[in-house]
Amino acid sequence: MLRTVALLFLSNVFMTYAWYGHLKTLSHKPVYVAILVSWGVAFFEYCFQVPANRIGHGYFTLSQLKIIQEVITMVVFSLFAIFFMKEQLSRNFVYASLCLVGAVYFIFRK
Repeated sequence: MLRTVALLFLSNVFMTYAWYGHLKTLSHKPVYVAILVSWGVAFFEYCFQVPANRIGHGYFTLSQLKIIQEVITMVVFSLFAIFFMKEQLSRNFVYASLCLVGAVYFIFRK
């Protein structure tokens, strides 16, 4: 179970950078450069995400895996937005995160 979560966390670090990191680091480059770099970074995301889902599918249902991934995405994204992009998170982001907590409750409820 912990291997799945750890691999999904690492996957999301790469995914978040591939999706949003170019906005800061490659903003002065042509868009095709950002696309190619993002694809290269996304390769490493898949190197963690695919094994995470294969390992986790024996323990979690598919729906549970998806919700776990979404919660991890919100955590990684919030850290990325605050520390890398230097943005402040709004109250609405907190509310959206609380909705994900509700999703976790319902998806894991027996």
